[in-house]
This record gives sequence, structure tokens and C-alpha cells, in this order.
Amino acid sequence: MGAPEAVTVTSAVLRDWPLPPPGAGKESRGRTLVVGGSTRTPGAVLLAAESALRSGAGKLQVATTATTAIPMGVALPEALVMPLPETEGGGIDPACADGELSDFAEQAHATLLGVGAIGEHDVRALLERLVPRLRGPVVLDALGLAPVTADHTFLHHLDGQAVLTPNLAELAIVLDASPEEVEDDVAAATVALAAATRCVVAAGGAESWIAAPDGRVWRDAAGGAGLGVSGSGDVLAGIVTGLCARGADPAQAAVWGVHLHGRAGDRLASSVGRLGFLARELPARIPPVLAEIEV
Repeated sequence: MGAPEAVTVTSAVLRDWPLPPPGAGKESRGRTLVVGGSTRTPGAVLLAAESALRSGAGKLQVATTATTAIPMGVALPEALVMPLPETEGGGIDPACADGELSDFAEQAHATLLGVGAIGEHDVRALLERLVPRLRGPVVLDALGLAPVTADHTFLHHLDGQAVLTPNLAELAIVLDASPEEVEDDVAAATVALAAATRCVVAAGGAESWIAAPDGRVWRDAAGGAGLGVSGSGDVLAGIVTGLCARGADPAQAAVWGVHLHGRAGDRLASSVGRLGFLARELPARIPPVLAEIEV
């Protein structure tokens, strides 16, 4: 397929594309809503939610399963935590889309859907009821990609105000391609998904690719092998969502988010080791990287 012409992301590139001014208070940096989790995977929401705050989001709301809501609130005292009804399997009951969750989502400046969610049928039903009411920006990660896999037009109504953050395995599934085909040309696969879904897509392995539906493409080599660890994708999705809440458009949020994620990994690689650092260690590295770039 051949890789498209791409901008290589560096700190200099980002300084020429500054994030919106942060403002003085939390309301000026947007309201972020993270929806996901289960009784089996509650930590994904914690990673994503903290990462949104570490990237500068102002006001945080988390909606997760009732069983995990109180522990989540204790672990993340900065957030409003909404308990959601559960399925028998410990996931989110899609019926909650018609209740208070819908009100919260409609008022959010940026919404992250899917991190840590389980039960493909239930997740797809939840998002099919909730997403049509949103006007973006929306970030879909992990099983949150299920409705897009079923219908590439699912997010067309958002007019580009959405970001997909698949790993390479998920990218292959959404495109109905073999993993080998995607791994052979990640750039082209990312561009193809962006065009089909009319969303910004951020995907990668040893290097990351970001594609916008208008044809713009970026390549980022920051991060390295250490980022291939459980929870790393949840951190990336949270960073992107937090930047959207601050007012960055989806393409800018994805490009900045991928670079911040990668540079945080680079810092851990130098202090901990190339392999063996944990996803939970990434969020605290984001503010220093942000400050370094924005000097």
C-alpha cells in the first residue's frame, strides 16, 4: 500500500502548534467524562481518568460499574464518580444510557468511551444509544470501538469531532484485515480507517501514526518498546480526551497526546529501564513533558 507522506512529530513541531491557553480555573479547561470499566477491569478507568487530569483537563467525571464506583472515588478523589447499574457479567448495563449518564454526556466537553469495558454486545448497545446524542469531541478506545467495527459510518454525524485509539490488533479487527497486513503497513491502515470513519485515528507499535479524515498524517517515533504494556493504551486515551476537553481539536489532541505518551515512556525508560516500567507510572510524567515542550 505504501506509507503516505507524513509530518514527523517533534517538540519543535508542537511548539508551532500550541495548545489552547489553559485559562485560570477548572471550568475553563473543560469537563471530561470517562465511561467504562467493569468488576474485572476497574483499573483502566483509573489510568485514563488520571491521565486526563495530568494533561491539563479541569473538571473530571467518571461513570463506572456500581461495585467499583466507591473504590474508584477513593483512589481518585479529584473526580465525581457516578455508579452505573451492572450486567450479570460485571459490565455496564446499556439501559443506563437513557438515564443520568445521558445528561452528563451531553454536558461534557470531551467524552471517553470504552476503557476497561467488557461484554461486546452490551458495550455496543450502550454506545449505540448514547453516542447519537453527543456532539463531540468523543474518544473511543478498546471495546468502545465495537460499534465502529460493525458500522464505519457510526460516528459520521460528529463531523470529524472524534478520535479512535486502537492498538494494532484492534486496528486489524475494525478494518476486517489480518494482523499481518496491518503490521506490514500501519500508516496506510491508519489512513484507511480515518477516511472510512471520518475520525482522527491514532495507532501504532514501535512507532505511532496519526491520520485525520482530511488526509493529514503524522508519524511519531517516541516511546519505544516499554509502552507495549497493559494499561498503556488507557493512558493514551485519557491524555487525548483531556486535551480535547481543554479545547484542542481532535487532530491536535491526538498528535500532542501520542507525543506526550511517548515522551513519558522515554523518561521512564531512562530512569527505570527500557522494559519493566508500569502504565501507572506514566501519568505523573506528563506534566513535566508538557512544561518542557511549552517553554
